[in-house]
Amino acid sequence: MPTEDKWKANLEKVAFMKQFPGLLGSWEALKGKTIEAVIPLKGKVGAAAVICSDGTFLVAPPMAAEPYELGETLSVGRAVLEQKHAGAYREYDRLVNKDKQALKQARLEKIIGAIQNNLEQIPELKERLKALVKEWP
Repeated sequence: MPTEDKWKANLEKVAFMKQFPGLLGSWEALKGKTIEAVIPLKGKVGAAAVICSDGTFLVAPPMAAEPYELGETLSVGRAVLEQKHAGAYREYDRLVNKDKQALKQARLEKIIGAIQNNLEQIPELKERLKALVKEWP
């Protein structure tokens, strides 16, 4: 079922982000590291991607990080982190694409289901759909 596939794809992507190589889980883990970049995140006031020169990073405030914050951190920190974690970024890109494709398929199934479920109650729907298809190039 496409909707369930979308949900599973998203869970897989989120689980991977939470285990992404170099992700630090506390301020204590930052001790002795050299901070290379601090990049503000749009999603939450005061949140930032803190990226260290050794390829470790955290979301500040750390590990209360929501998946969207981790995703944005991986995105805004990519230029600095990818050289240290190229394989992980390839896997992340694969999972992001899988999630997008699952979303697309789930939307398609929802639309088709809505049409099928309403054909009996709305007889003119079939003719409207035919006319719509004829308008397409």
